Amino acid sequence: MQDPFIRADEPSRRQFIARTASALLGVGLLPEFSTNAFAAAQASTLKRPACAKNVIYLYMSGGQSHLDTWDPKEGVDSAGPVKPINTSADGVRLSEYLPLTAQQMHHGTVIRSLTSTQGAHEQGNYFMHTSYQARGTIQHPSMGAWLSYLQGGGNPMLPSSVYIGGASRHPGAGFFPPAHTPLFVNSPENGIKNIKPLPGITQEKLTSRLQLAGEFDADFHKTFPQRNVNAYSDMYDHALTMMKCKDITAFDLTNEKPETRKNYGKDPFGQGCLLARRLVERGVRYVEVSLGGWDTHAANFVRVPELCEILDKALSSLLADLDSRGMLKDTLVVVASEFGRTPTINSNEGRDHYPKAFSGALFGGGVKGGAVFGSTDKTGAVVEENKLTIPDFNACIAYALGLSLDQVVISPSKRPFTVADKGQPVPQLFT
Repeated sequence: MQDPFIRADEPSRRQFIARTASALLGVGLLPEFSTNAFAAAQASTLKRPACAKNVIYLYMSGGQSHLDTWDPKEGVDSAGPVKPINTSADGVRLSEYLPLTAQQMHHGTVIRSLTSTQGAHEQGNYFMHTSYQARGTIQHPSMGAWLSYLQGGGNPMLPSSVYIGGASRHPGAGFFPPAHTPLFVNSPENGIKNIKPLPGITQEKLTSRLQLAGEFDADFHKTFPQRNVNAYSDMYDHALTMMKCKDITAFDLTNEKPETRKNYGKDPFGQGCLLARRLVERGVRYVEVSLGGWDTHAANFVRVPELCEILDKALSSLLADLDSRGMLKDTLVVVASEFGRTPTINSNEGRDHYPKAFSGALFGGGVKGGAVFGSTDKTGAVVEENKLTIPDFNACIAYALGLSLDQVVISPSKRPFTVADKGQPVPQLFT
């Protein structure tokens, strides 16, 4: 069945969101969002028909050096030993550490004008994922949670979003209900454990045990009808649904050809990117894969080539694979990091934190191919053209997905929030 958020006309969609928010989420549209106001918001420049159905978000945890990847320089000390190379897109040059991605550059746009106000890892990570600065009084939703809340999932039998990698700093669903939390997968090789009944447990026995557990829990749920209590029941129900779903085989990478697995790289990140493709193929709309280790305060020119080799193999294979399957046009592939690294090379042959100017990249999903947006000065220290804040960057992702950027929801603490805070999308990034 098609998701009601997607198939409904605008008035019924608005009513459905409002009713759902009131009944389930403890949030709702602001009172001033009357029929006319909502219609005006839907028709504003902050929303477009979706050019991407899905997102695969590759997060370079630790602060990726823009000067050694997406924005290489020449003839200045800040360049270090790294040389730029030509790509499949005329006029677009990347670091020599990304030769395979260079061959796929006709599929995407490099953004060389990102800037952040957060120069510490935890705060920068949080800001990049939510568009909001971290506060002790509230947890903001990540982009995958916003997509799940505003549009729903693509496959009702599988999670609406999945996070692959170390998740200690991921904000998850924030103030949204737990149902919008991504499924966390630590190891793509292991997939989902304990998804099958134990030997000797028939469906009849399982049903009987669940019924008995429900009877034991009934009084507790009646006494404590809170949302978080009910979330436990929802979690078990969803787990049971997944156990019966044939698409659960998406998590089993042994079903892929050995050659395909080798192309992505046998490391966790490469296999995570392959798993991301398999999940999107089966209707999971938002998948994030994390590659850590970019905090190169020392030995930058030893560590970055090693990391780039992992990224280059996985990203180039992912793009080629999606393209060959006809999926790239509907899938936005994002490469992002919490900040860049300093143009100055320190005494440890490293680069330090640098949120003032750094880079990211967008591929597929309606993005213009073979392009560069924004620029830094000759040393990579200052954004000279088309500065793009973190909320702006996230607004571009939301814009590609057709999310309304000016739709307001009220958190349980009675505060208004939008998907990308005050971020403004850049329509010229898209075809």
